[in-house]
Formats: sequence, structure tokens, C-alpha cells
Amino acid sequence: MLEAYGKESGMTSQTTNSKTLKIAVVGDVHDQWEVEDGNALKHLGVDLVLFVGDFGNESVEVVRAIASLDIPKAAVMGNHDAWYTATEWGRKKCPYDRSQEDWVQEQLDLLGAAHVGYGKLDIPAFNLTVVGGRPFSWGGPEWRFADICKERYGVTDLDESAARIFAAVKKAAYETIIFVGHNGPSGLGDRPEDPCGKDWHPIGGDFGDPDLAEAISLTLTAGKTVPLVTFGHMHHTLRHTKKVLRKRVFRSPEGTVYLNAAAVPRIVDTDGQKLRNFSIVLMGNGVVSQASSIWVGNDYKVAEEILYEKSRSVVQTA
Repeated sequence: MLEAYGKESGMTSQTTNSKTLKIAVVGDVHDQWEVEDGNALKHLGVDLVLFVGDFGNESVEVVRAIASLDIPKAAVMGNHDAWYTATEWGRKKCPYDRSQEDWVQEQLDLLGAAHVGYGKLDIPAFNLTVVGGRPFSWGGPEWRFADICKERYGVTDLDESAARIFAAVKKAAYETIIFVGHNGPSGLGDRPEDPCGKDWHPIGGDFGDPDLAEAISLTLTAGKTVPLVTFGHMHHTLRHTKKVLRKRVFRSPEGTVYLNAAAVPRIVDTDGQKLRNFSIVLMGNGVVSQASSIWVGNDYKVAEEILYEKSRSVVQTA
């Protein structure tokens, strides 16, 4: 845990500039969402909340609570959000009658327009559009959970998937595009500690989504501005070593900040006090000025770790 816990952060005061957009990114939830999380977001004064999926194993009630959050939000679905539907082994362990219920669809219905997987959400107040990557992504160059995308979206391969994501970009009302995916794009490195690096045996390899990478490339080629791409899935804690954390941020030569928000568990209990993790991104005029990982305590004190800061050219190193 960050040693700075207990020191008041100055982040809230930075929102006094009306031109600054304050975005909270919520990493893989895995059933860790409470009323206090919404209260913390309101206290932080965020303008927009992005959810990268894995709310739980088709956890309808968690999604219901998140859908009721009265802050502008966008979300994508992760592989766990179709846990009992997308694979044969999952269906064998399904706790409900799939002939009578569809918990995947219930989640999508609850989120409504906030679900941006293969879609988009225009944010007029800040002249930007949030575009979602492939829903239910498992990650990697081989497409797992392909059947659910074929059945629900008519997408049959990664090329079609990239085209589907880019189609949402072409429908965007604004030139500034923020991408949110469950897994990040390929191209961010092949070391196990890289943002989407494979950290299980055999160790190493780029486990990013090639369709998301292609859609981002097409978007940049089309002349759009892409200040932020955020995602989760690849947890910060590495499986093969406890000596380092995963690299959580990468800035491309084009100026795009790629942010992995998957702090798991995102709620921890330290000496009887719960600490809640959020990633915070500050953005103005289509440029990310700062990206941080924060832990919020019961008293709303914030421990902040700055991962990227444009003014000081600070970028987290592995």
C-alpha cells in the first residue's frame, strides 16, 4: 500500500478549472463495489467514470448498483461478465436456468446506453466521444469467447471486430476519442510486466487485443485525437513475481496515454479501514495532463501515486 496514505491530496482542488475534465477509471471490480464507492467518486468531484468490466461472474446486482450511479459513465463488459454463458465449462457450473434467464443480457439492459462495447457515447459537455472495444474480451492474439460476439453482435473474426470498433468512431459526434476496453491493445510491449504482457507460464508475450490496436490506428490515421486509452484485465500484481508491479501507463509518440486500471483487489482492509482504488485522469484541450492511481479511505483522505504528468514529463517506469 502507498506510504502516502493519510496525506490529503490536492487533486480535488484541480477541478476548479472549468476546462479540466476529471475522469475516474474503475478497474476490474470482481464483486467489490459498495455504496461508499459512489460516495467517494462524488467527493472526488469526477466528471466522468469509465468502467473496464469484470464486474463479477455475471454479477447482475453489482451492475445494477453501478448503473444507478448518477455520474456520467461508460462501461464495457469483461470476460467474467459472461462467465456462465460463453464457454461449455462455464455453462456446466451455471447457477441459474439459462433457458429461463439471461444474466448477460440483464447486465447489458441495466447499463443501457452506458455500455459502449462495439459502440460509443458522446459527451457534449466536454466535446469528446467514448468508444468501447470488443465486449467480453479475454485478451491475446487468439480470440476466446468468440461465439458470444458472433451470436450477439454478428462479428466473426478479429478483422471484423476492428472494423466494428472503428465504425463506432466514424459515428462519433466529436473529434476527440477516448477508448475504453476490458483488455488493452496489442503493441504495448511483450515483457510480462508490460501493460498487457503475459505474466503466466510460459512467461512473456504481448497479450493485448489486436483488433483494438487496429481500430486505434485507423482512428489516428483518420485524423482524430486520441488522448486516452484505458483498460483492465491484466492485473497489476504479477503472477510470476512479487518484486514489481505491472507497468500501468504508457505514452505513445502520438501523445496517447495508455492506462491499465486493474488494481485487484480494488478494495483492501488495512487496520480496520477500507481503502478503495480508482485511477484518476486529468485532461484538458484534448490532452492528458496527469494520470494517477489513488486509494481513498473512509475519511476521504487520498493516497496518490502519480503515474504520468505532462508538465514534468514524468512517465512511470517498470
